[in-house]
Amino acid sequence: QVQVVESGGGLVQPGGSLRLSCVASGSVSNIGSMGWYRQTPGKERELVATSSRGGTLTDADSVKGRFTITRDKAKNTVFLQMNSLQQEDTAVYYCKVLTMGGAIYSYWGQGTQVTVSS
Repeated sequence: QVQVVESGGGLVQPGGSLRLSCVASGSVSNIGSMGWYRQTPGKERELVATSSRGGTLTDADSVKGRFTITRDKAKNTVFLQMNSLQQEDTAVYYCKVLTMGGAIYSYWGQGTQVTVSS
């Protein structure tokens, strides 16, 4: 089992910045990718950015040039630096951790609210 805890959400004005953190604990020896997703009411959860075990980064077109994902493998932590925030970025942000070792399992955090509003 892997426990996933996000932090760093909050209220920010348009054009502002926030940094989200996600820490994985428990059975972390087989962690593969770690990443961020977001969801707004009535919509499906969507990919924001991911970091693979080998270092490959993926991000959504809507956040390119504004959001940056980084990862500290030694601390089983992934960060999402969000700059130039827009009202459309308002959502609950979730961290997802994939473990690999025979079977692939996914673990989600409880989510952290990001609200962009003036």
